[in-house]
Amino acid sequence: MEQKMNPSFNPSQKKKYALVGPPHLWKMKRDFQITFLKNQGLKKTNKLLDIGCGVLRGGIPIIEYLDKGNYYGTEVREEVLAEGKKELKAHHLEHKTPTLISGAGFNDFNLNSTFDIIFAFSVLIHLEDEIAKSCFDFVRKQLSENGVFFANVNIMPHQDGNWLEFPVVFRPLEFYEDLATQNGLMLKVLGRLDDLGHVSGMKLADTQVMLEFKKA
Repeated sequence: MEQKMNPSFNPSQKKKYALVGPPHLWKMKRDFQITFLKNQGLKKTNKLLDIGCGVLRGGIPIIEYLDKGNYYGTEVREEVLAEGKKELKAHHLEHKTPTLISGAGFNDFNLNSTFDIIFAFSVLIHLEDEIAKSCFDFVRKQLSENGVFFANVNIMPHQDGNWLEFPVVFRPLEFYEDLATQNGLMLKVLGRLDDLGHVSGMKLADTQVMLEFKKA
């Protein structure tokens, strides 16, 4: 069953939470991200890049877990990232000195670093084909030699739609296999989100597939 709305949410919280998805699923999605990453071997010493970090729904526990300076987050919506910075302050995590960057596209993110983990949670499902291609080019440049890129995608056939100002896209697995090959990456299907612990009661979300990419 779909999770019930948390009655403790005040109007400002609900407005902020809605910037990244259904407010009543905020905690579940936050918990899922850190648990998934730890299950995949995330270490405190790893340097992690969170693509589409939003208001730091998933970012807060990751920042808290990682060593100081090891979290980087990118976001195309400047006003949304501003809310994330407020969230960081509210959780008293400024001392972890995360790097938070906003920009209009992947070419705007000059990070001068490579990463052990790159994570794009509920990002590729909102990228048009050409932007998805630029994302993979960006990932190729930012991923360390032994690094790993995780991203969830819509694989099953479905008519594309919209969420806020973003499209919702559904593609065959071959699309991501081709992008992986073009960027010198190997693809592995890790399974459906619900099998990995993401249980929202929303079929389209829970049946998304988590992909893993490593350098070939």
